Amino acid sequence: MFNDRKDAAEKLAKALGKYRNTKALVLGIPRGGAETAYYVAKYLGAEMSLVVTRKLGYPADPEAAFGAVAEDGSLYISEAASQILSTETMNEVLKEQKREIQRRIQKLRKGKPLPDFKDRTLIIVDDGIATGATLFATIMLCKKRMAGKIVVAAPIAGTEMAEVLERKVDEVIILETPSYFRAVSQGYYDFSDLTDEEAVAFFEKWERERRAHS
Repeated sequence: MFNDRKDAAEKLAKALGKYRNTKALVLGIPRGGAETAYYVAKYLGAEMSLVVTRKLGYPADPEAAFGAVAEDGSLYISEAASQILSTETMNEVLKEQKREIQRRIQKLRKGKPLPDFKDRTLIIVDDGIATGATLFATIMLCKKRMAGKIVVAAPIAGTEMAEVLERKVDEVIILETPSYFRAVSQGYYDFSDLTDEEAVAFFEKWERERRAHS
């Protein structure tokens, strides 16, 4: 169990210790991943950015994901969804989330583009992995942008998810893989929601510290 996101992120950072001072790029998936990315990047002396990927939720149950879309349009749709939902329904949800992505790029990154990924080691982090939908779309984005090496790191995920990810990326680091995994929150004593403003604050804090060191 982790006390909170900071505790989990600091432990995750130590597990990624071999990437210290290697010019890796740490990518956080907001919102919770913004805090994780900050502490990981700080420990590793790495560059940090936020990649905006949005879950595609079922109209009747928006919290349940049938897929996800990344900010470059990379799209992941689960096999089950294509049998349950019409193309029209999926496209309506997709259109709405693409608009939300543009809003969040302005809000979270102040409209700045993502850094160059080509031939770099990318460490994609989140505060935990549930369905994996947003992560799968993010991995697709990283591959399209010609990343040199893709590492996925999170404090907690299910055992099966870790196995799936190992087939998709170069390295997977998950600190806890409970045999009975229900939700990311089960790994935390405090799993309070992060607001957009709090996610922005972590990114801005990293930027200030980078300027101070340079």
